[in-house]
Amino acid sequence: MTTEPPRATARPVPHAAPYPDAPRADLVEDLHGRRVADPYRVLEDADDERTARWSRAQDDLYAGYRARVSAAAAGTPFADATLRDRLAALLGAGSVGAPAWRGARRFSTRRAGDQEHAVVVVAEAGADGTATERVLVDPLVLDAAGTTTLDAWQPSKEGDLLAYQVSHGGTEESVLHVLDVATGQLVDGPIDRARYSPVAWLPGGEAFYYVRRLAPDLVPADEQQYHRRVWLHRVGTSPEQDVEVFGEGLDLTSYYGVQVSRDGRWLIVSASAGTAPRTDVWIADLTAPGAHEAPAFVEVAVGLDAEVGAWVGRDGRLYVHTDLDAPRGRLAVTDPATPGVEHWSTLLPQDDVAVLEDVAFVDDGDPTRPSALLASWRRHAVSEVTRHDPRTGARTGQVPLPGLGSISGLVTRPEGGPEVWFSYTDHVTVPHVHRYDARTGDVDVWATPPGALPDVPAVHSRQIEVVSADGTLVRAFVLARADRVDAEGRPLAPAPTVLYGYGGFQISLDPAYSATTLAWVEAGGVYVVANLRGGGEEGEEWHRAGMRGSKQNVFDDFHAVAEHLVAEGWTTTDTLACWGGSNGGLLVGAAVTQRPDLWAAAVCSAPLLDMVRYQRFGLGVTWTEEYGDAEVPEELDWLLGYSPYHRVVDGTAYPAVLFTVFEGDSRVDPLHARKLAAALQAATTSDPAERPVLLRREIGVGHGARALSRTIGLSAEQLQFVADRTGLLEVEEA
Repeated sequence: MTTEPPRATARPVPHAAPYPDAPRADLVEDLHGRRVADPYRVLEDADDERTARWSRAQDDLYAGYRARVSAAAAGTPFADATLRDRLAALLGAGSVGAPAWRGARRFSTRRAGDQEHAVVVVAEAGADGTATERVLVDPLVLDAAGTTTLDAWQPSKEGDLLAYQVSHGGTEESVLHVLDVATGQLVDGPIDRARYSPVAWLPGGEAFYYVRRLAPDLVPADEQQYHRRVWLHRVGTSPEQDVEVFGEGLDLTSYYGVQVSRDGRWLIVSASAGTAPRTDVWIADLTAPGAHEAPAFVEVAVGLDAEVGAWVGRDGRLYVHTDLDAPRGRLAVTDPATPGVEHWSTLLPQDDVAVLEDVAFVDDGDPTRPSALLASWRRHAVSEVTRHDPRTGARTGQVPLPGLGSISGLVTRPEGGPEVWFSYTDHVTVPHVHRYDARTGDVDVWATPPGALPDVPAVHSRQIEVVSADGTLVRAFVLARADRVDAEGRPLAPAPTVLYGYGGFQISLDPAYSATTLAWVEAGGVYVVANLRGGGEEGEEWHRAGMRGSKQNVFDDFHAVAEHLVAEGWTTTDTLACWGGSNGGLLVGAAVTQRPDLWAAAVCSAPLLDMVRYQRFGLGVTWTEEYGDAEVPEELDWLLGYSPYHRVVDGTAYPAVLFTVFEGDSRVDPLHARKLAAALQAATTSDPAERPVLLRREIGVGHGARALSRTIGLSAEQLQFVADRTGLLEVEEA
């Protein structure tokens, strides 16, 4: 039995201001014989006074909207203070990370519920046997303003030293430091140009390999964010004395991985050109004379159309996790002295459905003789862990998990042992660290977040299957308050709904705790997470079916899920919003410009939107393998086919759109949102009082990590916007 749906019509925005005049030119370029208009080119330049003036006017427009929606939300769950307090409570447990063991020392991250940033802590046993925990790195101590973020950290093999990287103002331009764990004193650094750098310690802690860009005066001005190399650094010396050991002659956009085996014998280096789904791997024996400074590399896998990850295990064998001839992943093994593909022996073959994520070995006391192999898999975005014979790969059992959720990491002690640690979460469970004991087969909770666990509403969660335009089966998670569905899990009535997606770069949207999601659901809305092509939910074939010339599949999948939600009575087109960020912002831009009829509102955060010029800005040139290269005529056609900025049509009734951008963003330049916001404001026939197009700017933050208070502030304003424009405020008042 169903009931009549509550009234869910977005209220008008009274006295909405007209849109600011944007600097516009009749600019049309001939690109490989294609006539391509770019009327808002001026808005690419943030320093141009016309852009600055327009941006300030957009700030004023958004401030006016904020004042009106704040007044409208009074007395509802979306009232300013009420919503922020609720988000803070839902995030109040804080976080705790899986441990990194170094002998008796245990390193991890932790964030108390009210802390702005997570800190790095070390715990070690005292004389009475109890563990004493100390904070080693606290970003707020480094910068009381809260704009410094912790990007990465890595203890030395003995646990005496800690390398850590921080960046400022959201730039993600990491600066590397080294501190003494016993005293907390800095012993090395700063080393700049270390963005996205791994740190591979040599035994003894006197040196490490890492990745650093070449000095700016050695490369062209427009290439200074590329040209990485692998270097050997000796602790306490100037980075200018570092020895370059790898990278010369490879693609300028290459990202490098580097690791040293526990015994210090083997150095493994990997390279990927930008974000291409291909990885080359080399190995070098460091026992040869002079090998630390001049390793003699041997190919493990080079020039293959496959991703490859390799490491030397405690038993001295070389293990390879790859999608070569196995799009869902397999595990192979060989001798590191004969590392080539022709010597690989498959230990864990590809599963027919599940995607291999990670592996770990446990032993009964002799690390050279593993007693079991654990493998974590993703089956339609849900995690599972299986147990196998470490010699044959034969399955011998399954590790019990707390529910249908996601795990991250399978962590063991470097010296071996029977225990494995991993983090678990699902849609209503704050991440906890669990421990598996191979001797008993038991799993227990090993670490809980330090703050108070929130009171989470009763939520109904289900995974639905939808047929996309070309017949492909696409899945999505639907979350609704338990009292909004019947006994069979069907909606009692249509409700304001958020559809969230990403669909790119092999990134999977697995079940995960989200304060934003729960705040929306407990207020009466429906929240849907779509597992689109382009992601990694179903392996590399799934990824490639949504990249380059096949990118339109991602948008078709998203539209199919939206249409299914309407057809099955979960929502209506007047109460449906789409939401996404970064590549997901491109998804939202495409959804708004291709199917404006489907949406009442859209949240488009840190988006890519001008796909003709995207590779000229930020890290765009590293993404040409994902999207295509506008310098190639055929690939330009792919990009023009869906580029949101170029799909805007005058006289179209577009939905309400909120663009959120971050001025410190060094990945995706805010120019994308500026240009599409101007284009939509000029083109839409929708009443700005009913379906406004707005731009929210934030200073001092970037694409990635941010302080807790800023996270809450952004989420609150995005939620208020979709609640206002989909009518959820009206539903709760009805």
